Amino acid sequence: MTPSIAPESVNLGPRETFEQLAASRRDWINQVLRVWCQQASLQDLRKAALEWFDIAGRADANATLWTWAWERFPVLVHPDLPGVHETHLMDVLLHDGSRRSGYPDARQSLRGVLVLVGTDVDGSMITHDAVSIDQIADVRQAEKSSESTL
Repeated sequence: MTPSIAPESVNLGPRETFEQLAASRRDWINQVLRVWCQQASLQDLRKAALEWFDIAGRADANATLWTWAWERFPVLVHPDLPGVHETHLMDVLLHDGSRRSGYPDARQSLRGVLVLVGTDVDGSMITHDAVSIDQIADVRQAEKSSESTL
């Protein structure tokens, strides 16, 4: 029979208060997790979404992960609202050099894809094909006169 070995106590330094622990977690969320979301690829964001409860706790992935991901294009988000902001006409430049103009559709712009609604040359309403966050090079607030079927 082997003798039982008592576990060594681990000295973690001074004991933190709950308030310090909570502040440390908030700092990690703001300085690490949020920044990661702003830079991660769509593939990595979708992997994170599957584990979001374990990573971020009970936070809603649409209000956190996906909103933070869209923050890489600040004009697309509102600081007090989740998801993409629908109010302003946007010019979206894709990495392939093409451009699209329209209003973001928050209901259709889910899980890292952006859907724009605009008008064609006749003034009829159109919905552009969805583009992934990885395809987008830049987003700027457009002038009203730039709305088109690009």
